[in-house]
Amino acid sequence: MNNGRPLPSGSRFLASIFGAVVLSASLFAAQPCAARVVKFVVEQTSTFVGGAQWGKVGPYEMLRGTAYMQVDPLDPRDAGIVDVANAPRNTHGQVEFSTQFMILKPVDMSRSNRKIFYAVNNRGNNLEGLLTATTAAQVAGTDAGWAISKGYTIVDAGWEGDVIPTATKLVASLPRAQEANGDPITGLMRYEYSDRAAGSFTTNLEGTAGFLSYEAADTNTANATFTVSNSEYGAKTLVPSDHWAFGTCPTGQASLVPTTTDLCYFDGFDNTKIYELIYTAKNPIVMGLGFAATRDVASFLRYRAHDDAGNPNPIGTGTRRAYAAGGSQTGGFLRDYIYLGFNEDESGRQVFDGIMPWIAGTDRVFINVRFADPNTYSEQDRQHNYLQTSYPPFTYAIATDPISHIRDGILKRPRTDPLVMQVDSQSEFWQLHGSLNVVDGSGNPVPIPNNTRLYFVNNTAHAFISGSFLAPTPGTAALCSYGTPGSGLAWTTLRASLRNLDRWADGRREEEEHEDGNENGGRSPPDSNYPSVLNGTLVPLSEAAVAFPVIPQVSFPAVVDTYEQLDFGPLFNTQGGIISNQPSLNGASYTVLVPKTDATGIDLAGIHQIESRVPVGTSVGWNIRKPLHRGPNLCVLTGSYFPFANTEADRLATGDPRPSLQALYGTHDGFVEAVKQAARELVREGFLLREDADAEISAAEASSVLK
Repeated sequence: MNNGRPLPSGSRFLASIFGAVVLSASLFAAQPCAARVVKFVVEQTSTFVGGAQWGKVGPYEMLRGTAYMQVDPLDPRDAGIVDVANAPRNTHGQVEFSTQFMILKPVDMSRSNRKIFYAVNNRGNNLEGLLTATTAAQVAGTDAGWAISKGYTIVDAGWEGDVIPTATKLVASLPRAQEANGDPITGLMRYEYSDRAAGSFTTNLEGTAGFLSYEAADTNTANATFTVSNSEYGAKTLVPSDHWAFGTCPTGQASLVPTTTDLCYFDGFDNTKIYELIYTAKNPIVMGLGFAATRDVASFLRYRAHDDAGNPNPIGTGTRRAYAAGGSQTGGFLRDYIYLGFNEDESGRQVFDGIMPWIAGTDRVFINVRFADPNTYSEQDRQHNYLQTSYPPFTYAIATDPISHIRDGILKRPRTDPLVMQVDSQSEFWQLHGSLNVVDGSGNPVPIPNNTRLYFVNNTAHAFISGSFLAPTPGTAALCSYGTPGSGLAWTTLRASLRNLDRWADGRREEEEHEDGNENGGRSPPDSNYPSVLNGTLVPLSEAAVAFPVIPQVSFPAVVDTYEQLDFGPLFNTQGGIISNQPSLNGASYTVLVPKTDATGIDLAGIHQIESRVPVGTSVGWNIRKPLHRGPNLCVLTGSYFPFANTEADRLATGDPRPSLQALYGTHDGFVEAVKQAARELVREGFLLREDADAEISAAEASSVLK
């Protein structure tokens, strides 16, 4: 379906979008250095948590402002950005854009460690947790809290151009593309709606109020497709064109107000159904400039003394290292950022020494796409073949994908590629195709490069927790069958990972830079610890089901998020482009594997945080939808928690095959001793800081376990 709109000439258009990406470094060096921050304006300065002292570093302050940037659409470093050639230009032929930023820095920069920790935001959400903190203790348990105590400068800036501005968002102001004659560019757009409130009639086209929707170029419903189905894989039934409209209608058809950015369904949504809209949209945001925004803000702060207008770099000069991290959506953003070559700045310099994608699996954000939608991600039970999703290349190493026959890798620019430390939970194997990080499409192992570490935080779900592993209380989710876990990726693990990445980068650079007094004593980080087919810890779903314990009233998942070769049309490839097939055409299936557990449900592979070394229950990275809500499909990115019985008598009464707390630890003192031992092991292995180990032991002592 293309509603009669002709697509651009394939060969000419692909050349304009992608041709520059494969040019050599020598050609890069011959081009003008135009992409840069031209004005960096600090608009507000405030004290941080009342001027609290952070060790030897002293107090911190928060800076907020706007960075104004430009790129040359003819520069090979930026010519590969989809539609940058169709964006408005200034009198010098440059494409202008801007973004909001936040910087948390020592008041006295001479006491900093001269390193940047760039915390890339998720969906525009700024460092709100830090901003709302009123005491240093509220900050201290996070990864940023540890970085602050060590003198890092914490940075974040907007990259997503469809975020509706609020006080807690960082928004990138990105141009919209248009035809050379000024006419709007149009193209197919697809949105899916599920789990809508029963009896509701209207939504913005995006489906989420916090983001802009792409305007409908044609509001005649006969020229669009609106369908309903019972499941993601069920038959789609066409909703008659006279049963819906483009517009808002809070109480139904009688309240309809026509718009170009909303949908009104006269019959009302059924929250057990899945709805899909395909329509002709107009005015695409040049969303790929979000990568340039991250690159150029970080590069300015790292390398430049002042902007073009003479405004000084607010953190001064002499920055030694820069690291970036982001979770979930922004983990995929960082994988794409590396793959597309944005870790090289306008002067050919490396921007980030190290990058940490968290809970990303093999996801890529795919903002380098016409009509990009960074907020719609693929899962087993919804938006299954949408972007953002996995797409070859999956691995950091250059490898040949046996299904698509694409030979490529995320890391392929040795001069500017960062060190990579990816940390995933169990959920990423069930929903975000995590196994494809280490196996090809046929299930054969693919090596992990020397400049990459992959870590699996076993028995965790797609979330972060702060504080002790005993502090969170297991909860519930309305659509899911099982109690939700109190565990996720602990900030303690991520804090240790940042420490390890910093040591790694210092060790890698200290010889060439002849540094003295390196307090971290540069060294290689712990080896990768990720499920593998080579040692039997990464297996097919059927084998994982046999290994998992038969817990009373618990069903092991019958499905995993599969992956099929996706065909979005001739103007789309590994780097992005234009989607002309809506929906995509699905090709051959890939082998998707999951972690194998022991008889208690604890994953064999992984770092094993304290909660899986000294378990009080079985946490997993999957949950199952309730029968009335499309069960037994997977329940989004939610995990489950199944507590152990307290005593052997309780265990025998329920028929639970797993050991009781009494059998495992005997007494409360036995539990505390087990925690002490686990904490010592994790410190020795490099996955827990000593101060965090002490906090975990104190929490165990204060707990009610076996009291």
